[in-house]
Amino acid sequence: MNGLSRVLSLGMLLALGACSFGQEAVGPSLFGDSGRSYGSDNPLALGTGTFVPRGVTPGRSTGTAVGDRVDELRDQLEDLQDQIIAENNELQTLRAQARNSAAAYHELKGRMNTKLTVGTTPGNPELVEQWRAAQSELSQVDASINEMNQLAGEVDSSATLGAYLLQAIPATFRISGAVDEDHRQLEILEDETNQTVVLVDRLESELTEDIARQSAYLSTERANLTATSVAIRNGEYVGVSLANRAYGTPAPPPPQGAAPFVGRARPLVVIRFDQPNVNYEPALFSAVSAALERKPNAGFDLVAVAPGSGSQGSVNLATQTARQNAERVLRSLTDMGLPADRVSLSSVTNPPATVGEVHVYVR
Repeated sequence: MNGLSRVLSLGMLLALGACSFGQEAVGPSLFGDSGRSYGSDNPLALGTGTFVPRGVTPGRSTGTAVGDRVDELRDQLEDLQDQIIAENNELQTLRAQARNSAAAYHELKGRMNTKLTVGTTPGNPELVEQWRAAQSELSQVDASINEMNQLAGEVDSSATLGAYLLQAIPATFRISGAVDEDHRQLEILEDETNQTVVLVDRLESELTEDIARQSAYLSTERANLTATSVAIRNGEYVGVSLANRAYGTPAPPPPQGAAPFVGRARPLVVIRFDQPNVNYEPALFSAVSAALERKPNAGFDLVAVAPGSGSQGSVNLATQTARQNAERVLRSLTDMGLPADRVSLSSVTNPPATVGEVHVYVR
């Protein structure tokens, strides 16, 4: 019987994972594709709009007080349009940076996926280096989100100036002492201000959508990258983060001190810790992923089962070891993307048991 067969008894499989090297957990999912290398196929969908105002029609001085006010308003509209041009340029730069980082990330992810699908050595240093490079590319996407948030504040200031001009121009029409030319120029200025404000609104809307899209993308890919590290650690493909499958509210865990499941229900997985470094993660992932496929709001109960025969001292030591193994399994599940609030942990001694085990039950 090989190591994987020894690890557990189950009747299902699926794919997902999450972990990190040393203490470098990225956060959220693994491969959302099947070995496909991305490159130009970039799933980070950002807006494509450009926001360049048409300019401000020059005017001529009429020598009236109203004419002077019109000149001031025209200068302010020119300032507003200059701001919009600068903000548009910044947005296009940030979009390009985010797309380039996402493309580089997916190229790395595709290469890792391809290697892991055919199998490799556990902890392959080449894959570890690629994983870290992929993590760095995601960090660049995160940085672009922060810069877009700052840009959003600048665009908000532009919108405020535009709103002011839309109020100031009609008020100027009501000032006495104007000549016909003053009102003609005001009408042109009002039309161009309205067009500019519409442009600011569009810029603000697309920028808000870009931030939301990047934030959702980053959360998903952090989960996938964390899951990838589990696969690298085991030297074989695992799957996409369990966070992508778990949704809804699970049933509450059993009350503290309630009778354990052992002997009362059929476990989803039984992991026998009968040797050092039991490679349980791939099969555990497959079983839990399949359970979530059938029941997305499933919760899971881990029970540490320790041999209950022998001296009190040996039983206490076995119980402590079994608990530590269950905590290790719990960490694996959260690394794979399963929310911690979906998992409970308890322990029990079982006299017939000869080695420590961890049972996983679905609720």
